[in-house]
Amino acid sequence: MRKKFFLAAALCCLFHFSDAQKYSIVIKGGTVIDPKNNINSVMDVALKGDTVMLVAKNIDPKEGRQVVNAKGLYVTPGLIDMHSHNFYGTKMDQTYSNGPNALPPDGFTFRTGVTTVVDAGCAGWKSFADFKKQTIDISKTRVLAFLNIVGEGMRGGNYEQIVEDMDAAATARVAKENPDYIVGIKLAHFNGHNWTPTDRAVEAGKLANIPVMIDFGGAQPVLSIEELFMNHLRPGDIFTHCFGQLNGREPILDVATGKIKPFVYEARKKGILFDVGYGGISFAFSQAIPAVKSGFYPNTISTDIHTGSMNNAMKDMLNVMSKFLAMGMDLPAVIKASTWAPAQAIHREELGNLSAGSRADVSVLRVLDGKFQMADTGTFGFVDYTGTRITGKQKLEAEVTIRGGKVVYDLNGITNPLVLSRN
Repeated sequence: MRKKFFLAAALCCLFHFSDAQKYSIVIKGGTVIDPKNNINSVMDVALKGDTVMLVAKNIDPKEGRQVVNAKGLYVTPGLIDMHSHNFYGTKMDQTYSNGPNALPPDGFTFRTGVTTVVDAGCAGWKSFADFKKQTIDISKTRVLAFLNIVGEGMRGGNYEQIVEDMDAAATARVAKENPDYIVGIKLAHFNGHNWTPTDRAVEAGKLANIPVMIDFGGAQPVLSIEELFMNHLRPGDIFTHCFGQLNGREPILDVATGKIKPFVYEARKKGILFDVGYGGISFAFSQAIPAVKSGFYPNTISTDIHTGSMNNAMKDMLNVMSKFLAMGMDLPAVIKASTWAPAQAIHREELGNLSAGSRADVSVLRVLDGKFQMADTGTFGFVDYTGTRITGKQKLEAEVTIRGGKVVYDLNGITNPLVLSRN
């Protein structure tokens, strides 16, 4: 009874406010990084409900029902993980499609500052209704989706090799029936030396007027990525696992010379987007370090999170972002690749920025200094799946996550009054 009384009292104080309190949340004193609006400065942010109202110097904290003390921290748009696997279920033989390899998003998003995930092809047109009911409709995290060109979705094994199940018309129909949730088409894991799956995915993308994300599964002989970029994909289509180096996939960086292949720059000029899609074995420092050092940055940073990658070298969104800091990208560039750039890639421009009128999804991040963590080296260690290790002086950590104008995660209780959303 006593706990219920104090909770009721806290809620009463929170929602009974004076006329002066015109904002639901004021975030005070943090360094705002908003790449869309070219902001990188100490400023305050005011939210009202699910909407960003104002970014300005010295907003009176008395105008907010809740105040987040962000002094010494970084305030960014809510992070968008554009390559995630979330169609979890109990069908043990279906891997990522209603199966055991995918993850319920709410358990792994807010604690890393992620407010939006895009499921990367777990469901096909045959199974999307189940995915929407089981995951999209009940998650606090905003869940969007790339619809798999394979009707059965990402069931694994032979299911993803059946060209006859790659129905562009049916896929486009379901995409057009669900425009609030489906943002693109996905091709993944096909192993044949055959362009038909790619062309059917692109056909579906054309019919639904949405981008395509391509993950080459691996072929012998390998399929030419120059042909992929220049003859099959359209401007705005997405090449994921862009820093992978595996048998059966052609890498974007010439291993012999350590340089990005010239046609890759031409593909970028054409408008092809390069997504990290880290995954379990789809990212190698041998590709990423020379690329970043040469100035070839990914358009979008994403995790390809699933039950394997989260406990391998990938770990989570902030760990991947921290690796790019360690490799030489600056913080604003890393934030852009994790917020505004993916919002643009999936054509959800109301996300990924802090403009007045945009959605009130906000991440408050701390940049940890390595000298306080590892006394022997003064650095953090980062590894890839091959065991290659690099060090960096900074590492990102989520302090507060706000989704839809509600505080859904607060690591150290810097929100006052602290009443976490349970809705």
